[in-house]
Amino acid sequence: MTLSDIIIRTEISRVEELLGRYRSQIGDDFDGYRNHVYRCVSYAMHFLNNAPEHEQIVETAFVYHDIGLWTDHELAYLEPSEAVALADNKKYNWRLNPDVLRGAIHWHHKVFRYKGPNQDIIEACRKADWIDATKGWIRKGMNKSAIAKVESAFPNCGFHKTLLRLAKDYGGSTLVGGFRVTRGIVKW
Repeated sequence: MTLSDIIIRTEISRVEELLGRYRSQIGDDFDGYRNHVYRCVSYAMHFLNNAPEHEQIVETAFVYHDIGLWTDHELAYLEPSEAVALADNKKYNWRLNPDVLRGAIHWHHKVFRYKGPNQDIIEACRKADWIDATKGWIRKGMNKSAIAKVESAFPNCGFHKTLLRLAKDYGGSTLVGGFRVTRGIVKW
């Protein structure tokens, strides 16, 4: 399998079920966030050789990785997103490893390579989000044609504009909000 031979699953029941619980809170941003989640899951699972044992944790981590933007209305949304994911993991008795779930969410904006426990999953999630957050400008080894294939399957639906709007709404201005979100979520 090459990096251009990416597998795209257009309907993932776990993603639909988990995101569905937050549809009203996400509101008009739902389609954009949903497609962002699917793009990230596609990239991360590819980096993990589509190993079935990683599906649940990757899918769950990406459903929750930015959810604090809507549940807590926070620009520093990593910790709120982790808290919602961990609470739901316990509430619904998913029995997902909380350290892996927390780590995949906490480190997904890390600038440099993640090294530590659960490195394979956390690093795959980190690389996947960087690819999508930059619209493929940063590819993390992913082939351009694979990125184009994923983006074609899951259109942006204004997701990146949503991030700018929320930075302005929560931060008072795009500049102040952009600074606050960067300070709150970027890890070195």
